[in-house]
Amino acid sequence: MTRVVVLISGRGSNMQALLGAGLPVEFAAVISNNPDAAGLAFARQRGVATAVVNHRDYPDRTAFDAALAEEIDRHRPDLVILAGFMRVLTDAFVERYRARMINIHPALLPAFPGLHTHERALEEGVKVHGCTVHFVTPEVDVGPIIIQAAVPVLADDTSDSLAARVLKQEHRIFPQAVRWFAEGRLKLRGDGTVELDGAGPPQPPLISPTPEQ
Repeated sequence: MTRVVVLISGRGSNMQALLGAGLPVEFAAVISNNPDAAGLAFARQRGVATAVVNHRDYPDRTAFDAALAEEIDRHRPDLVILAGFMRVLTDAFVERYRARMINIHPALLPAFPGLHTHERALEEGVKVHGCTVHFVTPEVDVGPIIIQAAVPVLADDTSDSLAARVLKQEHRIFPQAVRWFAEGRLKLRGDGTVELDGAGPPQPPLISPTPEQ
């Protein structure tokens, strides 16, 4: 069975969605850079091992990433999941887990990489927003896309209402991406795009819900 390590920095709502999705994986550990992350308590309640590698205890990103990698490797994961992990990782760390580390981003990449995606979407006046699960590469938020979900931007949206609508879709597509990985159905092409095997996905790699969803 696919062994998974999840990295979080806060409440870990996507981690909670993953733990509750009945996935064919073994959650080996939940690790946080923040000792006060609320998601750690949830993971422990679900019987998942937890650990803290506090970035404040290290002089620089390289030292922190080395300690984090040591803790991750102790659990022998097949897949590393960034679920609201709010640290920029060094190139060496990313290469260590190449093609077996995934992230979820609250925007339809390549649009709005980085932070404050919902505010920026509203400022730009886009009519469609969403979220993306992608493989992690050294350049932030540009890795090969696995699955996306689109949501309409409504006339009366605030950043909070839009974020809530997007988060609901994050909780749908993140477990789907992990399931595909665990089933061995994801393939990275030479051109840097992602291919699903010929069996056909149980749902398309782009979800376009109605406003009510």
